[in-house]
Amino acid sequence: MSTADVTFATRLLSSLEKVFADEELQAAPLSRATALQNETFSYQVAYRASKLIKHIQARVESPLGSSVTFRTVGLVPAEMPAYADHDAHLLRSTPGLYPDPLFPVKESEGLTGLPNQWRSIWVTVDLKSGVTPGTYPITVIFESKDGQELARETFELDVLAAALPEQKLIHTEWFHTDCLATYYGLDVFSERHWEIVEQFVKTAVAHGINMLLTPLFTPPLDTEVGGERPTVQLVDVEKTEAGYKFGFGKLKRWVDMCDRCGVRYFELSHLFTQWGAKHAPKIVADVNGETKRIFGWDTDSTGEEYKTFLAQFLPELVGFIKEHGLEKRVYFHVSDEPRLDHIPWYESASNWLRKFTAEFPTIDALSNYEFYEKGIVPTPIPASNHMQPFLDNEVGNLWTYYCCSQYIDVANRFISMPSARNRILGLQLYKFKIAGFLHWGYNFWYAQYSRFPIDPYRCTDANNAFPAGDPFVVYPGEDGTPVESLRFEVFREALQDLRALELLESLVGRERTMELMEEGAGSPITFEEYPRDAAWLLACRERINEEIRKHS
Repeated sequence: MSTADVTFATRLLSSLEKVFADEELQAAPLSRATALQNETFSYQVAYRASKLIKHIQARVESPLGSSVTFRTVGLVPAEMPAYADHDAHLLRSTPGLYPDPLFPVKESEGLTGLPNQWRSIWVTVDLKSGVTPGTYPITVIFESKDGQELARETFELDVLAAALPEQKLIHTEWFHTDCLATYYGLDVFSERHWEIVEQFVKTAVAHGINMLLTPLFTPPLDTEVGGERPTVQLVDVEKTEAGYKFGFGKLKRWVDMCDRCGVRYFELSHLFTQWGAKHAPKIVADVNGETKRIFGWDTDSTGEEYKTFLAQFLPELVGFIKEHGLEKRVYFHVSDEPRLDHIPWYESASNWLRKFTAEFPTIDALSNYEFYEKGIVPTPIPASNHMQPFLDNEVGNLWTYYCCSQYIDVANRFISMPSARNRILGLQLYKFKIAGFLHWGYNFWYAQYSRFPIDPYRCTDANNAFPAGDPFVVYPGEDGTPVESLRFEVFREALQDLRALELLESLVGRERTMELMEEGAGSPITFEEYPRDAAWLLACRERINEEIRKHS
């Protein structure tokens, strides 16, 4: 069709906006920003056509060349965007189509301008290769299929000479190895499975994940009582008349893969079941030449059989760790999210584990200070809405986490939430000197309790279980590579904010850094109280960058 009678509108936007197809675009334009070396900077170009136009071609002109790429922001359904008692800090609480996946633009298809619908492209500037300091124009040009220019937008990025320092925060998003095998229809640890696992690990590392959940045995996480997840077990076990034999070949391959990808820490999978530590994880073994499950839901965690197994396994695992120089890189788990009424089982399990692994840190997500107070969990990971007792008692080396339950006031990244609520976490991590951050859902593509697989492009809430977006931040690509979400990109920006604050502290001290960070916030930032609007957060980062420029 002719484009002569088509109105094509565009607008430059920050990465903190979400462009909905069914509403008028209210966000203010943003056409200029600063960035540091070694940073990944993102912004958006929103567009709308008055009539249907297919095969729109977009291209970038910039002195930054191949450092600038773009993707199209796709829409996914959110049937359950929030719980009934959600707070007021959502973009919407209604079911519908929400912007989230970032798809590569196929040259043969280009972009589509749907009648009177705002859509956007996500522009990424990779400054990791070293760029001469200066201000760079980035022009995005939209053209029709026959080459007619529809619109152009120019963004100016001022690249500073200073570089972001290496990330200090330990950051894990639980990596569900079985979900990859299930979605792509592969045998676990087949060669193709290994290839896809590595692709997803590379993407994780590129977004600040430097610790990887390592399935010694099938992780006992979000599993229905009595049910099973597909077996993903890196340690081979043979049961003999004399006891057990262990093979660490696959674990060594996992370590080598992680080293190639830049993973720094190994989060060894939980050795007791979730929500109570009452049972053993699923463990399979070669028994007289036949693969059998030897432990699981029917195994008493305090029983002699499993304790004997651990007494044989853990010394050999420690030997493997030391043989390969991993002593400073491994963290153990007992059981995820124990409650106070679980203390007898958790304490028994923890004490037995410590007999063999006391020289290594043990971490677990929980909400009750009593676990730390009693010395049961030496390195607690309290939920972000249960931090105060730990902060009041000045617990050192403190971590935090959030999941579906942290949805009143605190930061989170559900699809229905504004992106500023996602990104504010970086400032909170800095202020409270948080050592590590954990999230349960890098790529959980099952229904709740792992009862059956789901299509993450159609189901974003684990079968109406959690607020949409909570279970994952990446989608499965057609070719076995991840499709990132805009939420994952914004979370990386939060981690970059943290690193920028740490850089500024090294230049001007913590007191001045805190003063600049909280300027205009209205009150001291806490995990529950913080400025809610994107404009304040963007201005905060600009203040930080300008102060870095002044003192570099």
